[in-house]
Amino acid sequence: MSDKSKSLAKAEDAEHDYSAGLAVIAPDAVKDPGMEPHRVRMTDKSEAHEKRAARQVAALFLFSIVSSAFALYAYFAFPIVEGSNASVRDNTLLLGLGAAFGMLAIGIGAVHWAKTLMPDAEVSEARHQTRGSEETRARAIEIIDLANKESGFSRRKLIRRSLYGALAFFPLPGILVFADLGPNPEDSLKHTMWKKGTRLAKDPDGTPIKASDVTLGSIFHVIPAGLAELHHDKLNEKAKAAVILVRVNPSELIETEERKSWSYDGIVAYSKICTHVGCPVALYEQQTHHLLCPCHQSTFDVTDECKVVFGPASRPLPQLPIAVDAEGYLIAQSDFNEPVGPSFRER
Repeated sequence: MSDKSKSLAKAEDAEHDYSAGLAVIAPDAVKDPGMEPHRVRMTDKSEAHEKRAARQVAALFLFSIVSSAFALYAYFAFPIVEGSNASVRDNTLLLGLGAAFGMLAIGIGAVHWAKTLMPDAEVSEARHQTRGSEETRARAIEIIDLANKESGFSRRKLIRRSLYGALAFFPLPGILVFADLGPNPEDSLKHTMWKKGTRLAKDPDGTPIKASDVTLGSIFHVIPAGLAELHHDKLNEKAKAAVILVRVNPSELIETEERKSWSYDGIVAYSKICTHVGCPVALYEQQTHHLLCPCHQSTFDVTDECKVVFGPASRPLPQLPIAVDAEGYLIAQSDFNEPVGPSFRER
């Protein structure tokens, strides 16, 4: 290197050579604290404590089996009786407690096993590439085999068998819950409480609605008259028969010839149950005449036979044909002409 180059290099070094001033710069700002002293556990010092811990772990796994079995028993011993809220409470409470304790005991047992019986020696290793060499991979297999021997999983038959039993039993209460998804509805969704002459009533008090009560732009949540006095299967009937009643300007309605007689002076009635997954359609926009489902934002156009304009719903809301009786009350001409509720039956 020439003298000129050396002088330029020294100048650059001097340009970046700043004074530390009063600051104290340590040669290594963060020192490696090293490993903490190993604390010997009682199970490491005493064979009696080790056996006691093994029995405690097995007891927790056995408790999980008992809890899961209790959940199965509760499901059949405390069945849900139609129309009885107490039976729903008892069945749900006992089934839930059994399943929860069954899962909780497995978790506590696994943690207790790891903290008292498995080796707890600390190991610190430098980072390396994700995939090691063949020698490293072979060594990893040896470590796994060693961990199996040290944990005692193969040697401690009581713990192993009780764990197998707990893991086999605890999913069963969850599987039983699927039994409540049946039976197949078949054609039950095609029939509701609505029939010819049934008056439209306000939800929830059951007051009959006159056509003169429904003003332009208003919305009513409607149930069949007589539903409030029903004692058997009331909730299921309401879930199928709930209706939204809206009044719009008759000139804005787009109706097919078949449905022109289904409305009265701009008053239309549609099922309140969304055709996506069955949520209640309860939001109405007066300016756009759109009904909105709050669950997944399916949007229906009231002026165009409640056809879907946005969202995951696959078909329009079913329309309830309505008319007016001699006293001016709104009545149903018939039941719905198509099934209400979600459209999963069509898929």
